[in-house]
Amino acid sequence: MATLDLRPLSLGEILDRTFTLYRSHFALFLGITAIPQLLVLALQLTQLFLAGSPRGLSGSATNPVALPAAAPVAAGASVVVGLLGAVVGTIAYLLSQGATVSAVADLYLGRTPTIGASFQKVRRDLGTLFGVAMLNGLVVLVGFVLLILPGIYMLCRLMIAVPAAVLENLGPRSSLDRSFALTKDSAGRAFLILLLYFVLLFTFLALFQVPATMGLAAARGNPAMVRLWLAITQVLASIGAVLVAPVLTIATSAFYFDLRVRKEALDLQVMLNPGGEISSVGGVPGVLG
Repeated sequence: MATLDLRPLSLGEILDRTFTLYRSHFALFLGITAIPQLLVLALQLTQLFLAGSPRGLSGSATNPVALPAAAPVAAGASVVVGLLGAVVGTIAYLLSQGATVSAVADLYLGRTPTIGASFQKVRRDLGTLFGVAMLNGLVVLVGFVLLILPGIYMLCRLMIAVPAAVLENLGPRSSLDRSFALTKDSAGRAFLILLLYFVLLFTFLALFQVPATMGLAAARGNPAMVRLWLAITQVLASIGAVLVAPVLTIATSAFYFDLRVRKEALDLQVMLNPGGEISSVGGVPGVLG
């Protein structure tokens, strides 16, 4: 497989490369995102059908599509499944994000990625990715508390922490520091990438929710049909999220490679050491220090 052209890219070229990679390797990226999500969806549907008994609705005139009233045992089981779903959902998100970054890196370096190999590469980094997610969320949350705009800014500056962790074998704090250093003077481009992703996400979710909303309205007063349409709603929402999620991760990875080429001549490093690993230059300023 030929190595992708390593050169500085404009924002338009980054987005074009994102959609080209996604379209050319659709099954690869869709599989990486969908496989973990299937388990999450199964737990969500289990929680939904454990949420109550079919004997009556617990809603009111202001909430005519509420779920049936739950029996104590079913309610307890639903809570347990919900907590398990939260844990599994976090792991699934981290695995799919890390595996997508690994697959994009393989494509950039002329390797042939597979779904299994991509998951295998990031399995050992799961703890690191969890730490990156927690620290990233904490920093962004503090920024949002400080009048929102600092939170958006930090979200943009820490956008490539996951590629740094996966591809450079950095720890959580070092990954955030690395992202903060590389995205200096590039927060605007990161913001536009994030904006495009959220526009696509909400557009897809809105389109997928239309039939489910109509079905829920038609099923009002029928507990069994309400529950069925709520299940259909979750399935459609999962499909929409799975279809859109690779766009952000692929774009983030392409953005990471662009910054490395611009600031560290990564193209020359790859040329001199084809097939080698991507190394970090070290000595970057810290966002947490």
